Amino acid sequence: MALLDGYLLWLCYDGNKKGYKIEKFKELPLTYGLIIINVVVFGLMLLPSLEILFYGYGELHGYGVLYLGEWYRLFSSMFLHNGAMHILFNMFSLYMLGQIVERLFSRSAYLVIYILTGIVGGLTFIYFNPNGSAVGASGAVFGIFGALAGFAFVYRKSHTEQFVYFMRQFGVILLLNFLLGVIFESIAMSAHVGGLLFGMVLGMAIAKKPNYLWGYFMISLVLIATFYNYLWHLYLG
Repeated sequence: MALLDGYLLWLCYDGNKKGYKIEKFKELPLTYGLIIINVVVFGLMLLPSLEILFYGYGELHGYGVLYLGEWYRLFSSMFLHNGAMHILFNMFSLYMLGQIVERLFSRSAYLVIYILTGIVGGLTFIYFNPNGSAVGASGAVFGIFGALAGFAFVYRKSHTEQFVYFMRQFGVILLLNFLLGVIFESIAMSAHVGGLLFGMVLGMAIAKKPNYLWGYFMISLVLIATFYNYLWHLYLG
């Protein structure tokens, strides 16, 4: 409960007040660290030779993940972006959401949520687009967004007014994402949805029983392996 109270205090905080600095790397090492890694990788990809290398070995596509067994693409593709607007949108979203999630959950939980939802988002994309390809952190970003929604749902009764406000904003963001997906066909909507839903489940579970984090982690790995095996038999079996 103290975590949620702290979050609500942060929402009401006037950033112009002297002192009380929140944008410090040491306070949000995971959020800033993830942003830095993504930006550095994007910067390296501006070199034509490295762009070919990174896309060749890191891009997500069903052929590589399923047929060639290159499951690592589910992870590597999360740190690749195909344009300035793509990475700017994802990193801005990661900054806005990540700094909240990093305060509400433990850093271990935050990292687990980010990685697992990104992977589930990638598998969901392959399910709906076995012949397509994708890059980007969107699945993971929507995963932490879902975890935030799951956290808010757990504490909805003790903070009803704040929960209603959050769900309104949640609905607006989902609507905008849907409209963008309709307008821009290149947006991997399936990865967004997969990451979002799995993030909501993890967020609710961890908010209720944070001490069971590594149990949830192991269960998630089993579910991911089962999903992967299902996709393999579906398209190659």
